[in-house]
Amino acid sequence: MTGPGEAAPKWLIGIIAGVVVAGAVSYVSLTLRRPEPSTYPPSSSEPRPAEGRLVGPILYTVDARNPSAWQFFSFSYGSIVVDPRPFDWDLAFRRFEVILNGGEEFPGMAGVMAVEGPELDSVAVVPEDGYLGTEVIAGDSLVASLDDWYSYSMLTHLLSARPRTFLIRTADGRYAKLRFESYYCPGAQPGCVTFEYWYQGAGGRDFRSDTGVREGSVRP
Repeated sequence: MTGPGEAAPKWLIGIIAGVVVAGAVSYVSLTLRRPEPSTYPPSSSEPRPAEGRLVGPILYTVDARNPSAWQFFSFSYGSIVVDPRPFDWDLAFRRFEVILNGGEEFPGMAGVMAVEGPELDSVAVVPEDGYLGTEVIAGDSLVASLDDWYSYSMLTHLLSARPRTFLIRTADGRYAKLRFESYYCPGAQPGCVTFEYWYQGAGGRDFRSDTGVREGSVRP
């Protein structure tokens, strides 16, 4: 041990320096070996209407790279909607942000419920109630259940989708379920939000057939 005012022994300084160097080398090595994220090109904006049927699984990629514009998605149309009317959209995307057409400041009935763990196919019947809409706080639109659909690595600086299934009540009171897959366009460019979903266009809560549990209000 060293007393007050005494310099640390050279062997101790060497150990500390070695630990620092080893840590720096490990960090740089991990950074250089940055994993390649899954990438998807934006999906077609051509509508694929559900026409009152159960549809899925469908993989869809929203081009949300523009930080100044929301991209509106409709489960019933099966695509992005340009200049939507009040009930023509269910979800909206802007970069990594996701909001719903539901809540006090929105015309629709949309809401979300996050479920940890289960695979998308394993959710057979979704609840009727318990969905949360979009909140507007200090001018910002927030959905608590969707704000952390991803995790961010400070080491690789990559955004990864969490292993969660999201149950969705749509703007017109129907139901969908989805799971986020990726945030990257080809070339690992950020802003392409990819998700897999099922949509019960028949109006029920049962995802095993076109006819199922039909409690709850559904707009015509």
